[in-house]
Amino acid sequence: MRIIHYFTGFLDIISLMNTPYLRIEEHLDQINIYSMGEWTLYNEPDIHKILQKISPDKPITWDFSEMENFDTSGILLFMIYYEKFKACCKVRVVGYSKEQERMYHLLLKNRVKELVPVQTEGHLYHIGKFVVSGYEEFLKFLDFTGYLFVAFLRYFTHPANIRYKEIIYHIERSGLNALLIISLTSFLVGMVISYQSAVELARFGADIFIVDLAGVSITRELAPLITAIVVAGRSGSAYTAQIGAMKITEEISAMRTMGFDPYYFLVLPRMLALMIAMPLLIFFADILGIMGSMFAASLELNISYTQFLDRLQEVLSVKHFWIGIIKGPFFAILIAMIGCFRGLQVTDDTESIGYQTTASVVNSIFFVIFCDAFFSIILTEWGI
Repeated sequence: MRIIHYFTGFLDIISLMNTPYLRIEEHLDQINIYSMGEWTLYNEPDIHKILQKISPDKPITWDFSEMENFDTSGILLFMIYYEKFKACCKVRVVGYSKEQERMYHLLLKNRVKELVPVQTEGHLYHIGKFVVSGYEEFLKFLDFTGYLFVAFLRYFTHPANIRYKEIIYHIERSGLNALLIISLTSFLVGMVISYQSAVELARFGADIFIVDLAGVSITRELAPLITAIVVAGRSGSAYTAQIGAMKITEEISAMRTMGFDPYYFLVLPRMLALMIAMPLLIFFADILGIMGSMFAASLELNISYTQFLDRLQEVLSVKHFWIGIIKGPFFAILIAMIGCFRGLQVTDDTESIGYQTTASVVNSIFFVIFCDAFFSIILTEWGI
C-alpha cells in the first residue's frame, strides 16, 4: 500500500491542458494555473473555453510570471474567473507585474457595480411600435402604387409589353376556376336573405316585397361584396404566395438581373386579369343570388317563380345592376395590388410567406369593405 501511495504521490501533477495561453496542473491538495503568452482580445475566446472547464474544488494558485502581453480584455477575463473561483475556494495570485496590478485596480475602480435596468415594453411602447410599423408599411405601399401606376401607363403606351398569354391564363385561374365557390356562396346568401326576411314580411302581409329586398340588395351590394371577399381569400392569397415563393427562390432578383421588370411580368397581368374577370363573376353572382332568393321565397312564402320574375322586372332598375358591376374593377385593383405588394414584401424565410399571405387576405377584405362603404355613401348622397 505504501508503494501505491508513493507512486500516486509521484503522479500528483497531472497536466490537464497544454496551450500557448494556459497550463493547468492539478495536485491532490491544490490546483496550479499558469498564465502564459498573450492575453488579448483576439485570444480571449480560446482562454475562456479553457478556464470554464476548471472545477474550483481545491485551493488555487494562479501564476502570472510567464505572461508576455495583456490588454483590457485579458485583465477583465481574469477578474471574472478570479471572482468565480474565489467564491468556491481560496485563490492566491502570484507573479503579477506592476503594470498588471495597476490595470487590475484601474478596471476594478471603474467597474460598473449596478447593472443597467432593462427597459420594460409597456402598452405605450407596443402602440408606438405598431404605429411606426404601420407608417412604414404605408410608405412602402405608396412607393409600390406609384411605380405600378407608371408601369401601367407604359404598359399601354407600348402595346408590345402587354402579356396577353399571361392575362388569359390568370383570367382562367382567378375567374373561371372560381365560378363554383362563388356560385355556391351567392346561392346560399340569396337563400338566407329570403328566409330571414320572409318571417318579418309575412307578419305585415307584404310577402311580395321580398323580391324588392332581394333584387336590389343582391345586385347592388351583396353580390359584389361576396364575390370580392371570396376572390380576396382565394386569388389574392394565391398572388401573395406565388410571388413570395419567387422572392425566396430569388427568381425576381434573376428577372431584374436579366433586365425584365417584375411589374410587367408578375403584377400587371394579374391585375388586368382580375379587372376583366371580376365584373363577369359579379354578374354570375347576381344570377345565382337571385335564384337562391327565388327558391327560398317559393318554399317559405309560396311565391311562384313567375310571380318572382314579374315583380323583379318591375322593381329592379338597371342602375342597381350597373352599380354592382362597376364596383368590380375597383375591387379587383385593390385585391391584386395588395396581394402582389404583400408577395414582394416576403423576406428570405418561409415563415414570412404565411405572415404576408394572412396580411394580404385581411388587408384585402378590409379595403374592399371600406371601398364598398365609400361607394354607398357617395352614391346615396348623389341620389343614385
